[in-house]
Amino acid sequence: MAAAAMARARRQHQPHYWFADRLLAVLSGQRPVHWMLGHTIGEAYEQLVCLAPGAPLRPAERVTPVVRHCGEYHPGPGVIEAFARIGSGDRVSAMAFRLEQGADQRWRCAAVELGGERVAAHAAG
Repeated sequence: MAAAAMARARRQHQPHYWFADRLLAVLSGQRPVHWMLGHTIGEAYEQLVCLAPGAPLRPAERVTPVVRHCGEYHPGPGVIEAFARIGSGDRVSAMAFRLEQGADQRWRCAAVELGGERVAAHAAG
């Protein structure tokens, strides 16, 4: 059990896992959208505003969803394109997102996709 706790702690120091956990909290209805305000840039916040009301990653059968795996690809300096497998009971969902590192060295989410469909910010309403 100690090995699992150490692995979880190590994951939290990796920006793609840190963001995957936070995006999951918002998209499963566990946290409000404004919780991501300082952690998004561009259209990402509006994408979350469009997605969050439906809580698309809401737990199935009262089983709390978890990030099972999160991978990353670095297309260039200061950019991470990440993908995550979200598990909730026997249900598995996909989430993809883009992180960009600012001049202040902080990572921010620039785009979010669920199940392969990108949500355009102007699609709200």
